[in-house]
Amino acid sequence: MSAKRAVPGSSPPELAELVRVEDRLSFAYFERCVINRADNAITVTDETGTMHVPAAALSVLMLGPGASVTHPAMTVIGENGATVIWVGERGVRMYAFGKPLTHSSALLQRQARMVSNTRSRLAVARRMYQMRFPDEDVSGLTMQQLRGREGARVRRVYRECSARTGVEWDKRTYDHDDFDSGTEINKALSAAHTCLYALAHAAIVALGCSPGLGFVHVGHERSFVYDIADLYKAELSIPVAFETAAMQPDDIGSATRRRMRDSVYDLSIMKRMARDIRGLLCPDDEELGAGGGDESDHVGLWDGKDGEVAAGVSYGTDEFTDDDEW
Repeated sequence: MSAKRAVPGSSPPELAELVRVEDRLSFAYFERCVINRADNAITVTDETGTMHVPAAALSVLMLGPGASVTHPAMTVIGENGATVIWVGERGVRMYAFGKPLTHSSALLQRQARMVSNTRSRLAVARRMYQMRFPDEDVSGLTMQQLRGREGARVRRVYRECSARTGVEWDKRTYDHDDFDSGTEINKALSAAHTCLYALAHAAIVALGCSPGLGFVHVGHERSFVYDIADLYKAELSIPVAFETAAMQPDDIGSATRRRMRDSVYDLSIMKRMARDIRGLLCPDDEELGAGGGDESDHVGLWDGKDGEVAAGVSYGTDEFTDDDEW
């Protein structure tokens, strides 16, 4: 058997060396190329040459048709906590993601506790809707009333974008298995929403939260992703889709992604997502809500009485009697 060789490149970065999610680049899309690794960067090679992309500053890497990625490339991407999304033709997609940019499970525990209680879950859902209706008091509305308000708001946004851009609008229709069967505006909306979902997924995972524990959406492995993405659709992905469709580009998907990339940067969406996720889960915790919290390799043991006790400590005795409980 041959001797084991280390993966070429730099040593894995320490947690403190990683770029915070709110300070990262938005996303990069590549197709018909080979993704490899050079030190702590990924290389993208096609017929035009080779491009270097710093893995530590990347939030999402989107790989389109014809893209191949090597094992060393996926290693450095995972080590740096970036999200990788394979985007296939005709709307078929597969997802993967790196490890969180935190060692603390504080936000995840808070998320699980709040989503498991009807009262706290409703409170978070109301905070999400309050962000969309800043001039209204939604504290006394039921979920049914909130959904009605949101549905009317989204329909109004579609009508306003249609009138402003001149793009004809009927209704949102699309086929997950046949991207090309939709109208140009529906294809643009699908492409724009996919980018937004990717960014939300990356922010959620980077903060150590669960993509599947949603407060408004339920039953899907990315329910919380849809919750967070919905906060920005009216401001970001819907206008971008209509503006792109109005330009009548030859490749509506590619043009939409480029416009989304620029808009994400202009609106500082990654910074806002990180702040909003913490604020939704920790509205009364100033330290955690501002991005504080314990980022160290803290590991404790659950205790039914005290909540948590220290790990790495022997709680047994040298001798056991029949009265001892295991």
